[in-house]
Amino acid sequence: MKASTTSLTYFYKTMPSPVGTLTLVANDHGLAAVLWEDDDPKRVRLGPLHENKQHPVLLEAERQLRDYFAGRLEKFVLKLDFAGTEFQKQVWAALLTIPFGQTRSYAQIAEQIGNPTAVRAVGAANGKNPISIIAPCHRVIGSNGKLTGFAGGMEAKAFLLKLEGRELALE
Repeated sequence: MKASTTSLTYFYKTMPSPVGTLTLVANDHGLAAVLWEDDDPKRVRLGPLHENKQHPVLLEAERQLRDYFAGRLEKFVLKLDFAGTEFQKQVWAALLTIPFGQTRSYAQIAEQIGNPTAVRAVGAANGKNPISIIAPCHRVIGSNGKLTGFAGGMEAKAFLLKLEGRELALE
């Protein structure tokens, strides 16, 4: 018997935001990505994207992001569909546990997922987080309390943390 291979269809829409134009990507399982305006196309690979400005997952993600940027939302409630390795998915699940207005270090995330020596691997997985802002990789900082790399750019990271009531120094 031949195994069935079904590939997911990904839909996208763009939205303006205070941190630039965001591209929201979803499939019928949930939100798959929030991509930055100048995102490296190799950072998140999902396959062909088809524009659909009326996809219900994309409309709901846009509504919640607008509320977040307006200061009316602190916790996203969306079905997410992460595409990545099991390790990456562990890191991204840990990101979802960081409360609004709080930060964690890469070392704390490594500890949380039960792999305290994987600090660099946690950093790499954090950098590949496909669902920016909603899976709050911007809340992960250096152990010295300084802002470190961010796919959306350091200014966007600082803006998001300030929006959440945290002001940290750029490294």
